[in-house]
Amino acid sequence: MPTILITGASSGLGAEMARQFAALGYDLALCARRTDRLASLASSITEAHPSVRVSVKALDVNDHDAVFAVFEEFREEFGSLEKVVVNAGLGKGQPLGTGRFDANRETAQTNFIGALAQTEAAAAIFRAQDAGQLVMVSSFSALRGMPKNITTYAATKAAVAHLAEGFRADVHGTPIKVTVLYPGYIVSEMSGTSARTPLMASTEKGVRAMVEAIEKEKPRARVPAWPWGPLGFVVKHVPTSVLRRMS
Repeated sequence: MPTILITGASSGLGAEMARQFAALGYDLALCARRTDRLASLASSITEAHPSVRVSVKALDVNDHDAVFAVFEEFREEFGSLEKVVVNAGLGKGQPLGTGRFDANRETAQTNFIGALAQTEAAAAIFRAQDAGQLVMVSSFSALRGMPKNITTYAATKAAVAHLAEGFRADVHGTPIKVTVLYPGYIVSEMSGTSARTPLMASTEKGVRAMVEAIEKEKPRARVPAWPWGPLGFVVKHVPTSVLRRMS
């Protein structure tokens, strides 16, 4: 069975991806900081899908040595890794210049440097295997510089999208594939005040769109396609004064 490694799998989008990929018959390599939640998730998946292998490991993506070690341990355990989903991240942040460099720095370190470590570890495995699919979970907010609390968050998500696109160029013409996902509003622990928007998709529906894009090995996808596909064009071209009111 193919194996998919998902970071940040203890809750939200990562946990739902694990459930949906298990239903498709994938073996699961799941990691996150909260091992109690991981254990509970693994138990429920195994009960629903007895033939699926589920392995869980503790991982803080800011412990960069641990990222490489855990990814390699999973590879040795399963024999190969067909897909790696770089999903772990933070949503905290404050407007620039308001005295909260600490919050913005933490978001930047986790969402970019932590993602860089994960991408390096996955890329090394894929190069050795000469096969695999890197999946980078970016954000719809990466399409444009965003104001207020998500300025730093959006910047990190733009950065990781470019990181993945660069790796795609490196491995173009090989069996290694790269998918960049740009989720819109999907219910998760990071939804925050955006949970009040009528554009919010349920976790199950939003993740289903993500899983479909991954399975089709799309180079990039705004998910769910409606309304985030058309809205992407709008966000990229509206005046800054309008963008400020939209966020």
